[in-house]
Amino acid sequence: MNRIAQLAAQLTLAAVMIAPAFGATPQTKNGVTTIHLTEYNGYFAAEETLTDLKPGDYDFVVTNKAGKFVGFNVQDQKSHELLGGFGLKPNETKTVRVKVGADGFRYRCPINVTPWYDVDMTK
Repeated sequence: MNRIAQLAAQLTLAAVMIAPAFGATPQTKNGVTTIHLTEYNGYFAAEETLTDLKPGDYDFVVTNKAGKFVGFNVQDQKSHELLGGFGLKPNETKTVRVKVGADGFRYRCPINVTPWYDVDMTK
């Protein structure tokens, strides 16, 4: 990878990591908080802010914009126990409901290799 492409990739990843801090507040309805994620080639973008979250039930609504088959896994951040996951065809959207504890959660795509996104819970 040339230096310009490498710098562009690093800036894109930095923007994706910062952007969720300015996103919408996650909505909670009937005790379930919904998080919308869009998966691209090599990264996820979150529609909502992933800060100040509390333990509880979560719906992860994931849309595949990578242009190829991808996956989604969400785990307990401390034990790495798999809480839920699935595969996604291009342009497909799926939802998984999981119970997140005080240890927080982490998510990634095991197919379209992405970094782990670690999310802490507010105590």
